[in-house]
Amino acid sequence: MSQGADKIRVALVDDQPLFRGGIRMLIESQPDMTFVGEASDGRQAVALAATIQPDVILMDVRMPGVDGLEATREIVARGIQSRILVLTTFDLDEAVAKAVAAGASGFVLKDADPEFLLAAVRTVYSGAGVFAAQATAELIRKFSESPGRLGGEPEAFQQLTEREREMFFLAAKGLSNGEIAKQEFLSEATVKTHISRVLAKLELRDRVQLVVYAYEHGLI
Repeated sequence: MSQGADKIRVALVDDQPLFRGGIRMLIESQPDMTFVGEASDGRQAVALAATIQPDVILMDVRMPGVDGLEATREIVARGIQSRILVLTTFDLDEAVAKAVAAGASGFVLKDADPEFLLAAVRTVYSGAGVFAAQATAELIRKFSESPGRLGGEPEAFQQLTEREREMFFLAAKGLSNGEIAKQEFLSEATVKTHISRVLAKLELRDRVQLVVYAYEHGLI
């Protein structure tokens, strides 16, 4: 395998040099990953994303100046296809919840085991979402109680078939493709196809955005 070929291109945004150095060494130790850049604040992060377009960006949520939340919003708004994995010190962080709503593909705790962080990078790269397990329920509760929650079915949602709606609600409750397949007596490939169609019709990036969509619109 040539340098960088078929590898997950990872960038890191964090204001602590020591932390950046440790993560860089961790990423570079993996045969399926390559470290392509780092930034110390949100402004640099947007420039890095636009220039290098990493596959996955590890984004600290709290930084001086432009923070990770604002950087995430800007990167998504520009249509940059990098997946953003937010790093947080706290199990529950309102800023992280807002970052996920803005387009981040999930989050992990900064003190997570190295193997968990690496697995999270691979998971986000594959198109799935990652939540720190202890924070999932509380994060979803925050979305459901958000003052900005919208009521009624959006027009796009009304275009889903009955089967696609079933898939939507099961995915929104956090079930994996395998769990949905078992419950609905379908193959995982069929479930994956349905979910892909749902995401396309609703113009959502991934399953994380599907969950956010469901709660923001009061669908569950």
